[in-house]
Amino acid sequence: MPEASSPRSFQVRTYGCQMNVHDSERLAGMLEEAGYVRADGDEADVVVFNTCAVRENADNRLYGTLGHMRPSKTRNPDMQIAVGGCLAQKDRDTIVQKAPWVDVVFGTHNLGSLPTLLERARHNQEAEVEIAESLEVFPSTLPARRESAYSGWVSVSVGCNNTCTFCIVPSLRGKEKDRRPGEVLSEVEALVTEGVLEVTLLGQNVNAYGVEFGDRYAFGKLLRSCGEVAGLERVRFTSPHPRDFTADVIEAMADTPNVCPQLHMPLQSGSDRVLKAMRRSYRSERFLGIVDDVRRAMPHAAITTDIIVGFPGETEEDFEQTLEVVRQARFASAFTFQYSKRTGTPAAELPDQLPKEVVQQRYERLVELQNQISAEENRALVGTEVELLVAEGEGRKDTETHRLSGRARDGRLVHFTPSGAVDGEIRPGDIVRTTVTRGAPHHLVADAEVHAHRRTAAGDRWEIGARPKTSGVSLGLPSVGAPAPQPAAEQGCAC
Repeated sequence: MPEASSPRSFQVRTYGCQMNVHDSERLAGMLEEAGYVRADGDEADVVVFNTCAVRENADNRLYGTLGHMRPSKTRNPDMQIAVGGCLAQKDRDTIVQKAPWVDVVFGTHNLGSLPTLLERARHNQEAEVEIAESLEVFPSTLPARRESAYSGWVSVSVGCNNTCTFCIVPSLRGKEKDRRPGEVLSEVEALVTEGVLEVTLLGQNVNAYGVEFGDRYAFGKLLRSCGEVAGLERVRFTSPHPRDFTADVIEAMADTPNVCPQLHMPLQSGSDRVLKAMRRSYRSERFLGIVDDVRRAMPHAAITTDIIVGFPGETEEDFEQTLEVVRQARFASAFTFQYSKRTGTPAAELPDQLPKEVVQQRYERLVELQNQISAEENRALVGTEVELLVAEGEGRKDTETHRLSGRARDGRLVHFTPSGAVDGEIRPGDIVRTTVTRGAPHHLVADAEVHAHRRTAAGDRWEIGARPKTSGVSLGLPSVGAPAPQPAAEQGCAC
């Protein structure tokens, strides 16, 4: 009898936000269910690019990478290249026109089509381009092979109802669709059953959760419900919108022990005039008011943000107002971006697009200020005790410094010395307690001895190379009348 052919290998390369990272976990889960195996090295039979379209350099990066893939495709015609995600949703047929060696193009609304499209492309010996105009299957119905043994993403919604003039995401991800709270919790519980200690609730506008089924307090309730999941030690969420931030969410954060004292809330600009032009439905006073409310409820909360520099028409006075908000808010850190003109957004048609050199100069001033604030805030933590969830791959210099790295409950990155009260080898997924000895702009250092080390089920699973796999949970959008009973989940990518 002829020998059975070996399964085809795959590799998923991800660009962009946490939503894309989680979508890539789903792509990996589907390919595994279809009989593919993860590639051990750089060579794979199928290479999937899960793309981002938020900034202009995303286009250049993808097409440059596809160009570098062409020789591999020429050497191995059986190799398949697939492009999905936001850039695929935007560019569609343009991808195979620019890179005719690409085999499959699929969008944000039809992730589940990938295995079928790959088989169809192999059979027909031609590129398959399939871009759905609206959500076909809610992503939570798809299996997901999780990348981390100790931390997992859980989507509460997809899409966005906002109309920010700089943002292309709503046109690529569609209108907001919410999951039932019970389905979200079923997925959380499934992850915890497999050893996961920390979950991050995801949404393009996560605190608008509930808008589709008419409960504006749904997100606060969901946080409190996560607090009742036995074994779940940390809950985070990203990214909330200031417009939808309600007092009950702050109360839920403060009252629920496993919800981390961390808030990432995009500012985008400190100028009210620019915020209006961006169509951001809040002003700087409102933003700073939320920051104050959070700190009153959780004095040690770490607040981070996103800021865009160089929006069309931004004046020096506008930029100075942004710097002033940064000074008042004293963010733990900030993701700073130079405005990127995206075709199809209202901002792309605005007059007074700023010269690159002006934007660059303002960007450097903002980064300098934020680095100064971050360093001061981190130095203030020297001498304090921190509880760390030991992480994998977070410390680039860990090998040469003989340190390990982990995340504090407030989300700060801490590089620590693994000595002291250590119960055997410290592994990713374990919990340690130590004391901060130095603060730098982007991290903390803890060279004191470890006070306590707790080995965890997540660490056990990391040690044997096991990663959680969750089967899909059905969407079950709310309907009129009492909802039907929802089955528990089976075990198996900010604005």
